[in-house]
Amino acid sequence: MNSPQAFVVFGDVIHSRLDPAGSSTWLRSLCAELQAAYGNETLASFGFTQGDELQGLLRVGADPVGVVLRAALTEDARPMRWAVALGPVEGGRGPATQRTGRAFVAARAALDEARRRRTNLRIVTGAPAVDVLLEDLAPVLGTALERLSPTQRRVAGLIMVDGLRRSEVAVRLQVSRATVSVAANRGGVPSLERLSRAIRTLLDRSRITELGT
Repeated sequence: MNSPQAFVVFGDVIHSRLDPAGSSTWLRSLCAELQAAYGNETLASFGFTQGDELQGLLRVGADPVGVVLRAALTEDARPMRWAVALGPVEGGRGPATQRTGRAFVAARAALDEARRRRTNLRIVTGAPAVDVLLEDLAPVLGTALERLSPTQRRVAGLIMVDGLRRSEVAVRLQVSRATVSVAANRGGVPSLERLSRAIRTLLDRSRITELGT
C-alpha cells in the first residue's frame, strides 16, 4: 500500500527559552486556532513539542501557506522559523508530533537548513523545477512577515487571512480607512498578497506533479 502524500509543517519558536511558559501558552492557543480553521483538511491534529516546535500534517489539497500566515499575522505573534515539505507520510493515529514518514524527514532537514541559513521559511516539494523557485520566494515571504509591526500584522491578518476589505478592517478596528491604508501600504500588504499567491501557485503545480506520478 502506497503511503499518502501530505504537507508536513514545522514551526519553531525562536528564542523560546527566554519565555518557555509564554511560548507554550501561545502555541497551545495557535494549535487550537489552526485545528478549527483546517478541520477535515488535516491528517492529524496540530501539536507542539517540549522544545516549542509546532507540527502539523495537512492533506495534499490543503494550503500550508495559510498556517504560516495565521501564525505570523497577529499582534502577539512570536518570531518563528518555518519549514514545509510535501511528500509521503506513514499511516497512523495520534497528533502530528507522533507521526512519521519521508515528508517529516524532509521537513526536519528543511528546518535545520533554515536555521543554518538564518532564514525564516523554507518550502520543499520534491519537484525540482518548483523547488528552485521556492528556494528564492519562500525566504522572502518569511523575512517580510518578520518585519511587520504589531499594527501592520493585525491589519495584514484581517486582509490576508480573514479576507476583509480595507473598509471592513477599519470598522472592525474602529479606525479610519486612511489609517488602515497607511498600515497596509507601509507593511507591504499588496506585495505580501502577490508573493503568497505566487507560492501557492507553485504548490499547486507540485500537487499536479505528485498526482501525475
